[in-house]
Amino acid sequence: MASNSFLKFFLPKDRIFFTLFEQVSERVMEMGKVLRDVVDEPDFEKRVALISRIEDLEHENDDLTHKIFTELGRNFITPFDREDIHYLASSLDDIADYIFASAKKINFYKINPVQDGFHRFAELIHQGTIQVNEAVKELRNMKNLRVITDAMVRINSIENQADDLFDMCIERLFEEEEDAKEVIKLREIYQVMEIATDKCEDAGNVIESIIIKYA
Repeated sequence: MASNSFLKFFLPKDRIFFTLFEQVSERVMEMGKVLRDVVDEPDFEKRVALISRIEDLEHENDDLTHKIFTELGRNFITPFDREDIHYLASSLDDIADYIFASAKKINFYKINPVQDGFHRFAELIHQGTIQVNEAVKELRNMKNLRVITDAMVRINSIENQADDLFDMCIERLFEEEEDAKEVIKLREIYQVMEIATDKCEDAGNVIESIIIKYA
């Protein structure tokens, strides 16, 4: 009995890492969904409430990310490389940060986001977060690698579409907008939204690295 208790002390708490990662990715996905609602809402005050929801989710993710790092310090044995755990937690946190930054800048600059470019970016970000969440959920067992690899392909496609969309939006912006201040504002928001899709790809790359090592 004493021997069993001793061995139990050294068993890795795998489940806590997977649970925390799943909770983070679910909140990131929810942030992507609410960002899509933000660009659908022309009323400034109603957008404030939606952006407040994104901020709450971002703070929740900060707390969860802190818990991941705390568990990393506590656990002698981890389900995969400590470095990979750190990279995945950081990359998911980056997605949340850039989604929140996108939402904040829309109201900070008092931009009416109900236009095609913002809609398409928000949709790509949301789709990217859905795919990241799908891949993260499969890390717990790694029994269905096809789900993860399919998600990786979709994330890469989304990031490529976002690159093309950014170029198109900037080209149109310089062609149609004569107010230099508006050009600066809109360009900055487009750029932050495009980076959010880059961060989805970064998370995908970390997940891909993990499955190559451990699958």
